[in-house]
Amino acid sequence: MLIGAHVSPAGGLYKAIERGTELGAEAIQIFNQSPRMWRPTAYSEDDLARFREARSESTVEAVLIHAVYLLNCGSEDPEIAAKSLTSLTHSLRIGEAIGASGVVLHPGSAKTGDVGAAITRAGRVIAEALAESEHCELHLEDTAGAGGTLGRSFGELAALIDAAGASSRLGLCLDSCHLLASGYEVRTVDGLARTLSECDAAVGLTRLRSLHLNDSLIGLGSNRDRHAAPGTGEIGADGLSVFLSDPHFESLPVVLETGSADGAVSAADIELLHGLRTRGLSMREAA
Repeated sequence: MLIGAHVSPAGGLYKAIERGTELGAEAIQIFNQSPRMWRPTAYSEDDLARFREARSESTVEAVLIHAVYLLNCGSEDPEIAAKSLTSLTHSLRIGEAIGASGVVLHPGSAKTGDVGAAITRAGRVIAEALAESEHCELHLEDTAGAGGTLGRSFGELAALIDAAGASSRLGLCLDSCHLLASGYEVRTVDGLARTLSECDAAVGLTRLRSLHLNDSLIGLGSNRDRHAAPGTGEIGADGLSVFLSDPHFESLPVVLETGSADGAVSAADIELLHGLRTRGLSMREAA
C-alpha cells in the first residue's frame, strides 16, 4: 500500500512532488487545474518534464489527478456536459504526460432528474473522454449518496462502467468516508469483507485501482459527505486500522484528503496512518 495525500501544485507542477516528499508521502493526488475554474491550466513541455524529473528523484511512487468538482458528466445541460468533457479529456492527457496512475472522477449528478438517464449521459461523456485520450486510467469515485449524485452504490458504479463501454481503463476509487455515508460498513473486518464482496459481485475487484482514506464526521448511512481528521470521526482509529490493513488494498495508492492541521494533511498524519496500518496487520495476524 502506498500511503500519501492530496497536495497542491501551486507555484509549479513539480512543487507537488516537493510537498509530497516533505510529508513523507508514497503517493500524491493533485488537481491539474484550479478546482474553482473551468479553464484548463496550459502546462508547457518544460513544466511536464520538470515534474517527471522531480518525481524520478523522489520517494513518490504513485500520482493521481483528481478531476475538478465542477464537472457533471451526467448533466442535462449541453453546455455543462461539453465543458465536463473538455476538462476530463484534459485531465486524462495531463495524466498521460506525467505518468499518473489515473484520474479520479466524481461521475456527476442527476440533480432532481432520472438517475438512469443521467447514468446514460455520463457514460457517453466518459466514453468520449477515453476515446480522445490514449492510456491513462479513469477511476470512478463512489459518492456519499446525497441528492442525485451518481455512484452511491456498487450497482450504480457498475451501471456507469457499462454505460461508458466497460473499457479496461475504467476502475474504481473507493473512499472510506463515502462508503460509510452511503451505508457500507468499513469499520470491522467482517463488515469490510461483506462490503468488498458486494463490490466484487457488482463490479469486480479487478477494477479497484485507488483509495481515498477519510474519516467521517457523520455516521453509517447518513448520505452526507463530511470528512474528519484521521482517527477523530465515526470510523475512528480502530476502523481506519481495519481499512488500511485489508489484503485487497495491498498494492493500491491510498490518499488522505483531510488532515489534522485545519484540514490540511501533515507529516504527522501520514505517520499516523502507517502506524494504524501496522496495528491493523498485527490484529489480523493475531485473529
